This record gives sequence, structure tokens and C-alpha cells, in this order.
Amino acid sequence: MDINSIKNIKSFKALAKENLTSELYEYLVGGADDLRTFQRNITAWSQYQIRPRRLIDVSKIDTSTELFGQQVNAPIVLAPIGILGMFHPEGASGSTKAAKNKNLAAITSTVTNQSYQTIVETANYTPWFQLYPTTNINARNTLVKRAEDNGCKVLVWTIDVPVVGNREKHAKMLVDNVHGRAAKMGNLHDLIGPDDIFHSPSMTWEFLDWLKQNTKMKILLKGIMTHEDARIAVDRGADGIIISNHGGRQLESDLSTIECLEEVVKEVAGKIPVLIDGGIRRGTDVFKALALGATAVCIGRPYVYGLAVAGQKGVERVLEILTEELERNMRLAGVTDISKFNTNFVQKAQDMIQ
Repeated sequence: MDINSIKNIKSFKALAKENLTSELYEYLVGGADDLRTFQRNITAWSQYQIRPRRLIDVSKIDTSTELFGQQVNAPIVLAPIGILGMFHPEGASGSTKAAKNKNLAAITSTVTNQSYQTIVETANYTPWFQLYPTTNINARNTLVKRAEDNGCKVLVWTIDVPVVGNREKHAKMLVDNVHGRAAKMGNLHDLIGPDDIFHSPSMTWEFLDWLKQNTKMKILLKGIMTHEDARIAVDRGADGIIISNHGGRQLESDLSTIECLEEVVKEVAGKIPVLIDGGIRRGTDVFKALALGATAVCIGRPYVYGLAVAGQKGVERVLEILTEELERNMRLAGVTDISKFNTNFVQKAQDMIQ
């Protein structure tokens, strides 16, 4: 297959469905309850429209930016996805290599099949590390230390899993591959026992205080959805926020992430970077997020589609597609570099209705 002939994320999704078992595909595209939040993550982007400017010299476009001291080619980050080895043998190492080759940032999951150290050594690249604070305090502390010891500069603490969401169509898949087979989890096999879980219902804001005192890594909170929590995050010293509803896999809130972006950005007021994930399938979605104040976007399922189709090369092609679409849209809308984005380039659809 000529990977370059694949032109969009939708086509990658269709090919991934052909490559995966029905059970594994349902796990990939599934979510909580009736999938309303999952669907809203995707459809809500159409509620925002781009306001293009004309007669701007767009012969040179710069999509590069800096994320926590890392200069990247575009504000597109690989979100943390667990057990990637189920989708392709190259797993997390393959996706991380893809990010390296495209000079983009990537986040490695706590529950990936390969250990963080293995991924760093195999990819010759240091991704950010996503942390699920387990109920085993020693395991939690060790995960943080191992990440830092292996050169990690950014720790992404996922805060929206006090319990696992109601994932009816793929609950068994999740249990079998995370809880029941911890021995295959590269970061956890020597740390947790059969009674430990990788989420903690007793976790509070005090853990952020502990992290700030016990690591030099930048701390991002992944799962913020309200201005109230954004304010607490800033006040308690978080270095960044990722607006996320876990891809619609946790609470069936009927609230998309893009609908939360404006209030969180307003509350943060530029004090720390605000990233966002959820439903991003086109460069237009990336454009709208940046115009509304996001520092960068994180993508999850799209790059796993690419991984399932062609491993590392599939992930690279997905990243190429989104970056090319973003650059093209910037030219069409009259934005010459990332620093030029502002809210004048976007409006809510209902604003046009008289």
C-alpha cells in the first residue's frame, strides 16, 4: 500500500477497521455509555467557523512553536494511549519514532506495553510521560522517579479517572489487557500486585503539591473541563493544562472539549499553556483550537488508526496530513505563523444567525 495515497483521517479509520479484529476496533472507537460525549467531541467543532482574512502575503508559513522548552514543527502532540502493542507490534516505540521524525511532541502512557525506558532507548527520543497514580503509593512514586531518571521533562497527570467509565462495549477488553495482564505492562509489571488498580478514587489536589515538591519535571494536568478547576490548577502551581474528557471514555457529560476551551483560556489568562484534545480530525479543527487560545492540540485515535494500518509509517502519514492541512488552512485564512492566531479568526455558528 502506498501510504502517501491516503489523504485524510477518515480513510485511515476505514483501513484500520479492516486490519483489526471487531473486538479490538470496538475498543479503539468506543466510549462511555451511549457515546454521546464521544460524538459531541467530533461534531462540536462544526459549531465554530473560520473568519478568513484576504490579501495577506502567505508565501511563507511557519507552523513551528515551543512547548515546555521543546521546539517543535507544529502544535500537534501525540496523546497518551495505552497498550498500543495490541494495534501493531511496533506499539509505543513506533509512534514515538514517528513523532521524533516529524519533530513533534509525544506523550507515553503509564499502561503501555513497553516500559518508558525501552521506548526512550528504542526511539532515541524522550517523550512526555503520562501518569496514572495507582493505589500502590510505592508504584506511583517509582513511576515518577523512573520517568525523571530517564530524562523526561514533562509529566502529564491524568486526573479524570477516579473510577473507570462505563465502557459497555469494550469493558472486558480493558480488564483483560490492563487489570488482568499487568505482567505485560512495561511500566507496571514489577510494581503492582493483583489487588492494585491503576487509578485512585482518593486522589486530591494535594498530590499536585507532592509532585511539585518531588520532581523537577513540568507538571500538566490532563482532564480539566471547567474554569473553576483551571483556577485551582494555576493557583497550586501546575505548569500546564490539557482540556480533556478522555475521548468520551469516562463521564457521559454531553460536553465536548472545544466547548470548554474559551472559559478555561479566559480563566488562565496566559499564565500557563492550555492544550486540548478530543475529536480533532482535520487541520481546520487544529486551526480553530489555536484561534480560540489553545497552545497546542493532542490527538489520540487518529494516530492509532495510522499505527494499525502501517505502524510507524502510518503514524507519520497521519501527522503529515494534519500538519499539511493546518498549513493550507493558515494560508487560506491569512495567518502566517502560530503567534498570529487570535479570536478574530473564529466565530460561533449561531453568531451569524440574525
